[in-house]
Amino acid sequence: MKIKVSVSEERCDEVVRELTAAGIEVNDDADLLLTERERYLRYIPARPAGRETDPSEREHIPVDNIISIEAFGHSLDIRTTDGLFRLNDRLYRLGTLLDPNLFFRVSNSTIINRKHIKKINPAFSMKFTLTMSDGSRADVTRSYYNPFKQFLGI
Repeated sequence: MKIKVSVSEERCDEVVRELTAAGIEVNDDADLLLTERERYLRYIPARPAGRETDPSEREHIPVDNIISIEAFGHSLDIRTTDGLFRLNDRLYRLGTLLDPNLFFRVSNSTIINRKHIKKINPAFSMKFTLTMSDGSRADVTRSYYNPFKQFLGI
């Protein structure tokens, strides 16, 4: 059995040691995730875009550097200040591990980082178009329009 671990740095060694002693393999590619209650990710292990063929090549992306995350099936494109990264995961699962004060889901396929919103343009039919710090754009769809306004306090 493989488990991915997402715990504080203070407890990480202890948890990994206990799991390994119990015969459980700790691996970033595991389908199961062990996490602490009320703990949000500080980094995400992902592969640089274009180099997905080497599964051992992963970088730990600081969550503060994330501009947006977009889902394409079971694959996520993570746009950061350092470039584009890919991760095989589900958007809803990753969204639950990110700080809700910083990250917000603006559509069924996109999560944005509040710190990287550069401009908000209203559009027709209760929508917004966001311009992010890297120049990319994200649409806030009608389903997320009012919750987004509450998120930003507008």
